[in-house]
Amino acid sequence: MALIGLVLILAACGGDKANIAVGPAGSATNTVSSLILEAYGIEEGDYTAFEEGFGDAADGVQDGNIDISIGILGLPAGSIENLHASAGDAKMLSLSKEAVAYIEENSAYREMVIPADSYEFLEEDVTTVTAYAILMGNTNTISEELGYQLAKVMIENSSDISHAQGAQMTLDNALNGLEDMPIHPGAARYYEEQGLEFDNPIAELNVTEDVTELTLGTGSSGGTYFPLGGEMATIWKDNIEGINVTSQETGASLENMARIGEGTMDLGMAVHGPAMDGVNGEGEFDAPIENAAFIGHIYPEVVQIVTRESTDIDSFEDLK
Repeated sequence: MALIGLVLILAACGGDKANIAVGPAGSATNTVSSLILEAYGIEEGDYTAFEEGFGDAADGVQDGNIDISIGILGLPAGSIENLHASAGDAKMLSLSKEAVAYIEENSAYREMVIPADSYEFLEEDVTTVTAYAILMGNTNTISEELGYQLAKVMIENSSDISHAQGAQMTLDNALNGLEDMPIHPGAARYYEEQGLEFDNPIAELNVTEDVTELTLGTGSSGGTYFPLGGEMATIWKDNIEGINVTSQETGASLENMARIGEGTMDLGMAVHGPAMDGVNGEGEFDAPIENAAFIGHIYPEVVQIVTRESTDIDSFEDLK
C-alpha cells in the first residue's frame, strides 16, 4: 500500500507489449496502477499484466522478465536501493502535471516532490504523488483500553523500531490520513490527552470479551508493510501486558480492510484512500465496513517510478 510509496520499475520492452506487474488482485497497488496507466492513456490491451507482489516483481525487473513493476513503499525504499546496487543503472521518472491532476481528481493521492538526495542515483527532484499508511482496528475485538494502548505504544515506543519508516510514527504525524473516518475511542482518548484536536466521529464498540491474541494484516514480503508490521507487533507485545500480536503477510490494504469486516483480522495496515473506501462502502467495496476504525498514522507512502538507464525510457509516453 506505500501515500504513502508507490514503486514503478521499468525495463526495456524490446518492441513488444510491456510486461507490467500491477500488484496483487484486490490490493491498493492494483487500484492505483490502473489510475496511473489511465492517466497516460495506456489501456489494458497495450500491456501484459502480472499480479505480482513487489518483491517478486522487483526480481523480475532485475532479470528482465518484467518491464514495469508497481508497488506501494516508503521513502526511501530499500528495494529500490537494492535494485540500483544490483543493476547499477537505476533512474527515477517524474509524473507529468496532467497525470498528477488526473490521479488527484480520481483518488486520495496528492502531489509530492521526492528530493534529489533521497537516493544516491537521483540527479534532480522528482514529481510524484503520495498517500498515508495507517493502522485500522476491528471495533468488535479492540476494546477502548486496548485501542488506547495500541496508539500510545505506536507513538511512545516507535524509537524501538529499526525500520526507517518507524521514525514517521510521531505525535505530529499521528492524525495524518484520518480524513473523515471514525476514530477508535481508545485512540481518540490518547490523542486528546496529548493535546491533538479533531472532530471525527468516535466509533462505537461491540467488544464482547477481552482478547489477548491479535492478528495484524501487513502486505507482501517484498514491500514495507511486512517487515515494519513485524516490528510493530513486537513493540506491542513488549509493552502491552498480556497481549500477543501476530503479523501476517497479506495482499495489503484491500484484503486487510475486507478481513477486518469479515471478523478474521483485528488490526490492518492500509493506505488511507482504500481505508476510506472500505468505511464508506465505495470503490472496491460493495458495502460499508462498519466495524473498522482509525487507530493511527504509520508513514507516508510515495509513488516512486524507477527505470534503468539501459531502457532509454524517459516517460510513460514511451510505452504508448
